[in-house]
Amino acid sequence: MRITTIINNKGGVGKTTTAHALATGLKSKGKRVLSVDVDPQGNLSFTMGADTGGIGLYEAMKEEMPLSAVIQNTNYGDVIPSTLLLTAADLEFTDTGREWILDSLLSPLKTNYTHVIIDSPPTLGILTINALTASNDVVIPMGTDIYSLQGLNQLLSTIGKVQKFCNKNISIAGLLMTRYNSRTVLNRDIKDSIEEKAEELQAKIYKTIIRDGIAVKEAQTQKLCLFEYAPKSKPAEDYMAFISEYLAQEQEGT
Repeated sequence: MRITTIINNKGGVGKTTTAHALATGLKSKGKRVLSVDVDPQGNLSFTMGADTGGIGLYEAMKEEMPLSAVIQNTNYGDVIPSTLLLTAADLEFTDTGREWILDSLLSPLKTNYTHVIIDSPPTLGILTINALTASNDVVIPMGTDIYSLQGLNQLLSTIGKVQKFCNKNISIAGLLMTRYNSRTVLNRDIKDSIEEKAEELQAKIYKTIIRDGIAVKEAQTQKLCLFEYAPKSKPAEDYMAFISEYLAQEQEGT
């Protein structure tokens, strides 16, 4: 079972879009996929068509409900939904070992799923630490703007600390450039800067670049899978190419 966290401490970079596309794309390829929404905003849960008005990840982390009771079956795969109760996580989860709560919940599922995709919040609190501690690797969506580049050092520092203290085996699967518009000079310049920064930090960068497109927002509004709503759109084609790269890493042993 490969557990991947989609992470970026900056909003608006296509983090949830990438998590949803990866989960649904893997499912379309016959993989057994569980999506875990660790973001209190619950955007992934909404897009997956999950019920966010009942129990969810919070109750499982608090040991108020077994994990099996909070997993929902949707048209786009199994999902553990988020609720607003998770906003209090940094205040409520204070016991020793709090970094390993999610890891202990997911460990018994190793024979149930081939892939677990975690959508993390755009903050570096205890929920994100839990996601990283439970994961084999991370995918970092990078919007082609200067702010995405500025936050990369802080994010990599956090991943490094988790690797040192909580999960020595976690790795960076790759940086994924998103919302790209080749018609703008700024986007092309930032793309070059991201590639240079990735090389400097010795971080893999996916060859696939996700082009911008209105189909993404339209599909999310309709609670539809991008590959179902607009399979021939540029973002859909790009995300499918990214998924092929992602799966190829497993063959390479990375």
